[in-house]
Amino acid sequence: MNAGPTAERAYDVLKRRVLSGEFRPGERLEPGALGEPLGISATPVRDALYVLAGEGLIETRTSEGFYMPQESERGLRDLYGWNAQVLLVAISNWSRDPADAPASTWPPVSAGELEAAQLFEWVAERSANREHRRAIASNSDRLRAARRAESHVIEGAAFELRALVEAMTSGDRARLRLLLNAYHRRRVRHIADIVDAIRRQ
Repeated sequence: MNAGPTAERAYDVLKRRVLSGEFRPGERLEPGALGEPLGISATPVRDALYVLAGEGLIETRTSEGFYMPQESERGLRDLYGWNAQVLLVAISNWSRDPADAPASTWPPVSAGELEAAQLFEWVAERSANREHRRAIASNSDRLRAARRAESHVIEGAAFELRALVEAMTSGDRARLRLLLNAYHRRRVRHIADIVDAIRRQ
């Protein structure tokens, strides 16, 4: 029997649950208990959990199983820094041809409806290097809980995104770089409050 499709289904379901914030930071994830309501045995669930651990969305502990990460200030600071670095490198690799800009979904109808993950995906899509897109997509998944927490900690986020959209739309790389640096530095300044909000979610 091929467990591949079953493991893929378990992965899809578990990733949605992880990204939605359904599990608490530090919560143990038991393969058997997770698979039971899906009618999936523990083995393909365990395989799916290993994939999620490889993506940095959950943690494995030697001989102790799988856990949701308990975000630390240092870890989150490093992740914000890495996200900023990849975005800045992606901008330096933008194609000069405006036809290479993201497709029909750009620009968004309203910055108020825009999420940071979408904007950063569009920034990375303009890069000639596809690895930038993959890295930003991975970072966005790993920053999902932090971005939910930011809404309780950082005021005026919609204005930040609107300014980023304007710089992106105009193709003003210098301004976009400045704004992206400011965006990430602001979150690092509030890192303790963001980590606290994640733990309370």
